[in-house]
Amino acid sequence: MGAMISTNRRVACATAVALAAFLMMAMAFPYARGAEQQTLEIASKSGVHVFNVELAVTSEERQRGLMFRRSVPEFYGMLFDFKDEQEVQMWMKNTYVSLDMIFIQGDGRIRSIAENTDPESERIISSRGPVRAVLEVVGGTARKLDIQPGDRVAAPALRK
Repeated sequence: MGAMISTNRRVACATAVALAAFLMMAMAFPYARGAEQQTLEIASKSGVHVFNVELAVTSEERQRGLMFRRSVPEFYGMLFDFKDEQEVQMWMKNTYVSLDMIFIQGDGRIRSIAENTDPESERIISSRGPVRAVLEVVGGTARKLDIQPGDRVAAPALRK
């Protein structure tokens, strides 16, 4: 009987820990619950880096982006796919964490990177030329992984 109680307590504790982790993730990413997600890869000099990304598909998702998030985990981000190449301008209004914005051309090459953007800033951040997509990841990621303009990005969402 004692072993049964001990096992039941371990199961209850494991269940409580899993539930707490789920609730913490839900609070940290309040908008991610309904957003479509997929894997994205960046091939740089230091290797292939895999990210889990939310897709900003609707205009509402694009306007909100990563606003109001208190944290963004490593190897996690948001991909804005504009379908056609165009000059893109972003800002950090209501965004509480520093981000790297990786501007991606239609052929999958990185055009430019805005590193360590200023949280809550209304300063306009330009792609500096036509791009198809923008990947937002936690600030410092590009430098840490040696991601540079010219590196290649691949994701199911970016296939023609």
